[in-house]
Amino acid sequence: MSDTTPSAARVAIVTGAGTGIGKACALALVDAGYRVAFAGRDGERLARTLADAGLGEDRALAVATDVGDPAQVKALFQRTLDAFGRLDLLFNNAGTGAPPVPLEELTPEQWQRVVNTNLSGAFYCTQEAFRIMKAQAPMGGRIINNGSISAQSPRPNSAPYTATKHAMTGLTKSTSLDGRRYRIACGQIDIGNAATDMTEPMKQGIPQANGEILVEDRMDVAHVAEAVVRMAALPLDANVQFMTIMATRMPFIGRG
Repeated sequence: MSDTTPSAARVAIVTGAGTGIGKACALALVDAGYRVAFAGRDGERLARTLADAGLGEDRALAVATDVGDPAQVKALFQRTLDAFGRLDLLFNNAGTGAPPVPLEELTPEQWQRVVNTNLSGAFYCTQEAFRIMKAQAPMGGRIINNGSISAQSPRPNSAPYTATKHAMTGLTKSTSLDGRRYRIACGQIDIGNAATDMTEPMKQGIPQANGEILVEDRMDVAHVAEAVVRMAALPLDANVQFMTIMATRMPFIGRG
């Protein structure tokens, strides 16, 4: 059965929408006709994003949310449902990292902060999405998880981030399986070296596995946004299970 919801009536939630990949994807979804809830920790930044884009509450919401807090996640989804009446797409994008120090020097608090945001936060959001998507008419929806290249291969001194992104792959697979009966599709996009504030240091050089410091190529974040919109545009009887989009010449394939 194909999705019969008109694209202009579809509703999306994007976490981590205040900056970088999340912001680019949320704005691209609005341009594609979605009504979008922009979620992130910094409510003022989200509000500025919507104001700068000329978006009113009929098309977009700015909802300050710490995805590691289940109560705030529940409030985000309820506000979206109250405003727009349904949910067709969740982009689990919110993520954070720990300081790039040797594994044995990480504190329990640094580890837990990454786990709470990257893994637990995605799980809490997925739970709330399931509850809405199961109950609405037409039933179903789509969840896209930001896995990152780190879901496949680590960088030096990145154990918390890499571990949670590998775990995201397991969450994606479980969500795909458990969502079948409810017409909930789930896929994952693994992104490498999108040009955002977070990857600015790559222009000066960052540590490699062999100890060298190398400048790395980056790609326009708009390519990521385009890919997410294309994944989202599929009817619910088709799914991109895993996609890798990366700067062509970044050190990843082969030995570097």
